[in-house]
Amino acid sequence: QVELVESGGGSVQAGGSLRLSCRASGYTYSEDCMGWFRQAPGKEREGVAGIDSDGNTVYIDSVKGRFTVSRANAKDPLYLVMNNLKTEDTAMYYCAARWERGPPPLGGYQYRFWGQGTQVTVSS
Repeated sequence: QVELVESGGGSVQAGGSLRLSCRASGYTYSEDCMGWFRQAPGKEREGVAGIDSDGNTVYIDSVKGRFTVSRANAKDPLYLVMNNLKTEDTAMYYCAARWERGPPPLGGYQYRFWGQGTQVTVSS
């Protein structure tokens, strides 16, 4: 049974940094994509960043230059380093995975497995 568990969320002031982690269990597929998504209250879920098993990455425009998604290999945790956080980054952050080759998409419907989320709150 595949399980994704996020950690690393918290409360920071604007301009601060956080590193989110996502650990997968029951998951050994070598060709995959993983992504980070977020959902703020009253807003739709949006894809933030994605990475595939070849190391290709994708980001939404609003986080380019501030967020970095990484994973050493398919067996290592997925990370999202978030720098220069803004109040509009406040949301529940989820990691997701799909067993297909990249490039990594940012559509939530394209991912099969999801974690429970970790809350990120950025205050001014």
